[in-house]
Amino acid sequence: MKHPSSRAFFAYWDEKRGTARAPERGEIEPGALRELLGDIFVLAYDPAAGYPFRVAGTRVCALLGCDQKGLSFSALFTPPCRREIEDIIGIVAEEMLAAVVGLSASGEDGSVAHLELLLLPFNNRAHTPLSLTGLLAPLGEARPAVKDLRLTSWRYLAHPPQRFGPRVLRKLAIARGFMVYEGLRG
Repeated sequence: MKHPSSRAFFAYWDEKRGTARAPERGEIEPGALRELLGDIFVLAYDPAAGYPFRVAGTRVCALLGCDQKGLSFSALFTPPCRREIEDIIGIVAEEMLAAVVGLSASGEDGSVAHLELLLLPFNNRAHTPLSLTGLLAPLGEARPAVKDLRLTSWRYLAHPPQRFGPRVLRKLAIARGFMVYEGLRG
């Protein structure tokens, strides 16, 4: 990660998840991220609606030229990049992998801006709609408004290896081969 805000948000998210694949949405405390809130957003996992913004920080809205709440996230990207960002969002939300994405965008004055996008999943809970969070920040000088986002690079951040305690390891050593579990009869 190149941007210090991305590193700080990821470190906080990573601390909150502990040994889980991702933290619960309620574990993320806005007060602890006060300096970063302007760059942070939350997306609804709704492919048909283009993954709309549920919440978008003030700097994200200023960078994109207007209030983003309810607007499609994937529509911010050029048509050739739209499918790729939708695939990345799907992997982040469904596989619960963090992703760091390098972006370029066109400024209102025709200049090219470089941005960093961090996408982080929330833990999936039954009967709760999927959502994910992220951070969007310009690399270098802040631009007033950008459009036509294009992917330049991306990578997924792997999970730390799962740690098994001695009791689980002992159960795994015993549970080899074919096993039958008794259940209820229908």
